Amino acid sequence: MAYLQLQGIEKFFGDHRAIKGIDLTIEQGEFMVFVGPSGCGKSTLLRLIAGLERIDRGQLHLEQRDITHLASSQRDLAMVFQSYALYPHMSVYENMSFALKLAHVDPSVIRQKVQRAADILNLGPYLKRTPRELSGGQRQRVAIGRAIVREPKVFLFDEPLSNLDAALRGQTRVEIAKLHRELGATTIYVTHDQVEAMTLADRVVVLRDGVIEQVGTPLALYDHPANQFVAQFIGTPPMNMLPCSQWPASVLSHCPPAAKQGAMGMRAEHVQVVAFGQGQLAGTVELVEALGAETLIYVNTDHGSLMVARQNLRSPLRPGDAVGVQLEWSKAHWFDANGLAVRA
Repeated sequence: MAYLQLQGIEKFFGDHRAIKGIDLTIEQGEFMVFVGPSGCGKSTLLRLIAGLERIDRGQLHLEQRDITHLASSQRDLAMVFQSYALYPHMSVYENMSFALKLAHVDPSVIRQKVQRAADILNLGPYLKRTPRELSGGQRQRVAIGRAIVREPKVFLFDEPLSNLDAALRGQTRVEIAKLHRELGATTIYVTHDQVEAMTLADRVVVLRDGVIEQVGTPLALYDHPANQFVAQFIGTPPMNMLPCSQWPASVLSHCPPAAKQGAMGMRAEHVQVVAFGQGQLAGTVELVEALGAETLIYVNTDHGSLMVARQNLRSPLRPGDAVGVQLEWSKAHWFDANGLAVRA
């Protein structure tokens, strides 16, 4: 049976139906990531699970126990917020131990739990410092440590890395992945950053407008998107997506009948920029992004579409150069007029 189960979960804000009948099962020890654009409902769904928002319809079960209407403090969950939410006048030790003190846990047990969490998070030298004496990454680790000492059944992370710079995000992401392996804890993690979703998750839930678009492993979503939205949301740069009506007849011969009124999608790594006169399409270089280990080349095709090619070699091309575009047809994704995936 599922460890955490959501059945028909709905949430209304006035007349607005923000969460529209979510069904989802999360297994014990799983790292589940909710991802989607701003306003898709991912943070609202997390707050419903945490008990910070009231569930209007549906049921929420944890270990077969109905916790739908239990107070947040009774759900045995711990949440880490984007804003850290640390007490500025308390030391790191006091912040991490505060919830245990309120629960009247024995002081020796508190010391043991705080020290263990501090060791895991490399916070031992900072236990006597206050939050203002710490960096942003250290403050976020204190917030995570405060959740660890409670030993909850489920950890909930609400965009915990959003306030960090790029270098700290990468470092803290590695620490969170390591923490999950060491604790084996069930974790639900909300982010708008698909890199975090792809690198951290056992499974990813892609949300849009309060509805689940697809659930699967990161590579399953990347390789087999269920629709155009998932195809373009998962992956950097987004999948090239071209209406089939823009293709010449020679190219349309590859199109499955069900996708004739739809679109063809292709990842940038399956598009190759070749010499002018070669390939299936001709075009002009719009932009070259030299990223060091790889190069992204944006090409305006003669048929009015913009395509992005990714290559591992540095390119001498410049904007305005005439080029050809070679497509790897075996890697094409096809979608019908409603945006649903069509298998060739």
